[in-house]
Amino acid sequence: MRTVITPHPGDTASPAGAVHEDDATRTPAPRRDAEATKAAILRAARHLLARHAHGDITLKAVAERAGVSAPLILKYFGNKDALFARVMSFESDAEALLDAPLPNLGRHMVRHLLEGQTLRGADPVLRIVFAPLHGEQGDILRANFRTQVSERLAGRLTGPDAGLRAELAVATLLGLGVMYGIARGTHLRAAEIEDIVDRYAPAVQDQLTP
Repeated sequence: MRTVITPHPGDTASPAGAVHEDDATRTPAPRRDAEATKAAILRAARHLLARHAHGDITLKAVAERAGVSAPLILKYFGNKDALFARVMSFESDAEALLDAPLPNLGRHMVRHLLEGQTLRGADPVLRIVFAPLHGEQGDILRANFRTQVSERLAGRLTGPDAGLRAELAVATLLGLGVMYGIARGTHLRAAEIEDIVDRYAPAVQDQLTP
């Protein structure tokens, strides 16, 4: 005779593969936002590159600052060299820095530089100042800066001596960046960004539209 086992009302075990109601309605855990994570890693690497020699920076240090694991950096970027090749490029920085019509470009560049430090926690071009820290990697920084920032700006200018004027405009901008972000001038840091833009942008613009 076949015995039929009737589950006791207090039993909680379920057949294999059974789906509980709460399982079916449970919201899946959100996936990590890959692009936001990559951006955090790049910001962390930039921060460290502006303060330490390239050879002294470890993936562990980048990971700790970005709040991720070192293996995740390897997953997204492959290795340290590939990560810092991205950090040493000014391509996306230059695109944002120069994203304004030429008559208003000086104001845009000054505002973008200051807001990069105060609001976004990243300077669009100032890491070129630290090129001497990085040995051969510093040569890469310089070459990238020339082609991706100075020469790109020169290509937008009209009139004579476009290359010289572009470099003078960038030099003027970097001077502000050093005083604001590295020397941390007391009066500069206390001033409103728009006040600095009003006072300083004409000096940059003079080189762009002589």
